Amino acid sequence: MDSIWKPGSRRRREQPIVAVRANSDAPAPGRLWPTTIPAVAQVLREGIDLAPGVTFLVGENGSGKSTIVEGIAVAYGLSPEGGSRQAMHSTRPTESPLSEWLQLQRGVGADRWGFFLRAETMHSFYTYLEENPSSRGDVPFHEMSHGESFLALLDSRFDSPGFYCLDEPEAALSFQSTLALIAVLQRIVDDGGQVLCATHSPVLAAFPGAQILEVGEWGIRPAEWNDLELVNHWRSFLQDPPRYLRHLLD
Repeated sequence: MDSIWKPGSRRRREQPIVAVRANSDAPAPGRLWPTTIPAVAQVLREGIDLAPGVTFLVGENGSGKSTIVEGIAVAYGLSPEGGSRQAMHSTRPTESPLSEWLQLQRGVGADRWGFFLRAETMHSFYTYLEENPSSRGDVPFHEMSHGESFLALLDSRFDSPGFYCLDEPEAALSFQSTLALIAVLQRIVDDGGQVLCATHSPVLAAFPGAQILEVGEWGIRPAEWNDLELVNHWRSFLQDPPRYLRHLLD
């Protein structure tokens, strides 16, 4: 079993989440949403083993990658609208019941800190931080651009070797800022943390040594970066944009 060893440590320390499995209350895949999504159905049938370091879920809209990340994050004890285990704010609940059907195999001796960064709900999370200020103090997130606030949040919250769930973080980031996020992820890995990230970004998915799971109508399958449909589509588009656009603009 993979684990993390740091010089001076008394024992080997596993990553925060070793595996995700369905619990005894989980329904059989069938007509009940989200069990109708092939990737979710596969999680409930077979589970997922998470590697130390970074795991990316890559796939089209509606493929289930965000639903899976959300379900695992909430099962870990994180707020479905983003934040840490202490930030249990809620505006309009929209999460699926998947977290109620999952059980997590936690790593021995792992840090229990965690954070869920969810691009679509960060505005309400910033409001929550304003209304519940941290003792450490925070920058005025609402006064920043979308990308600047994301980077400030990464600097202030992604600082412990815990479990980090990210749902399409590239939505707010430029190319250069996405590279800055990769540097943050590398720091987390170096400190013994673990990352689970749903993404559409070929740049993020190129993170060295990451486990990549491609999500689609087939369910979930391991993939190499060069073989991803996402990467092949971007490569083809950048080589010849008119070939793609002429069908849309005619």
